[in-house]
Amino acid sequence: MSTVDADSMIHAAGLRKSFGSFEAVRGIDVDVRRGEAFGFLGPNGAGKSSTMRMVAAVSPVSGGTLRILGMDPATDGPQIRARIGVCPQEDTLDTEITVRENLYIYGRYFGLPRKEVRERVDELLEFVQLTEKAGAMVEDLSGGMKRRLTIARSLINRPEVLLLDEPTTGLDPQARHVVWDRLFRLRQQGVTLVLTSHYMDEVEQLCSRLVVMDKGVIVAEGSPLGLIAEHSTREVAELRFAVGENESAAGKVEDLADRVEVLPDRLLLYTADGEETVAKVHERGLEPVATLVRRSTLEDVFLRLTGRTLVD
Repeated sequence: MSTVDADSMIHAAGLRKSFGSFEAVRGIDVDVRRGEAFGFLGPNGAGKSSTMRMVAAVSPVSGGTLRILGMDPATDGPQIRARIGVCPQEDTLDTEITVRENLYIYGRYFGLPRKEVRERVDELLEFVQLTEKAGAMVEDLSGGMKRRLTIARSLINRPEVLLLDEPTTGLDPQARHVVWDRLFRLRQQGVTLVLTSHYMDEVEQLCSRLVVMDKGVIVAEGSPLGLIAEHSTREVAELRFAVGENESAAGKVEDLADRVEVLPDRLLLYTADGEETVAKVHERGLEPVATLVRRSTLEDVFLRLTGRTLVD
């Protein structure tokens, strides 16, 4: 068997996961390098969480090859789990003890000496900006604070790879930005990040490279900017017409754009210059109820590749 080089943190080839007759992950190839921030983007049900659970060495592989830090999760599960951090989608904190106790007890699970755990807990509380909440009960924390505590807990063993499943779902914009800032700092410290998300702005902010998943397969791979350049135009003009008029309006403007997408509530015109396109629409005597010109995003890439939006 060929040896996996030291910079390969995760290597998957033809990876599959089945639940009975349902195939959640249908043969994917993934390589994550040391120090990368790697993303899995896709809607709920795309197979992202099933992939993450296999990578976390808590869910057996149904088919294909998977190596984490050069090891096989089927035989080296404990060794893998000792060197990775996992931040699950649901906060699994113990709500009846304090913030500090949550971290301390978790550190002791890893067999770290008491003195080292105490130092590490202080360090992590400062890192996630919860020092002043150290004595607070977990149930009294806001959603954003709980999320930061979950991240701190996943870092207690100084992991080489941190797995984050939908890290900011349910958080308000300000809380999301605080979490992003902490994750960005971790990456600067050399921690390899692997995250799943259905928020395209999150993946654009955090990931150097990503795969787009849909129905258990990878439909595209690349950097955020590279994927947008390959699969979309520079700008998008969004036009909203009166209820029931979007479909008929589409036929009147389709020659003004590289492509037109008809969504239930609006038209998307893909074009190099959105303002110019909107001006031409008005020249034709069409009066949208609202217009917006924006740059293309990964949401547009996903729509192009799958014919549907990320948040179904």
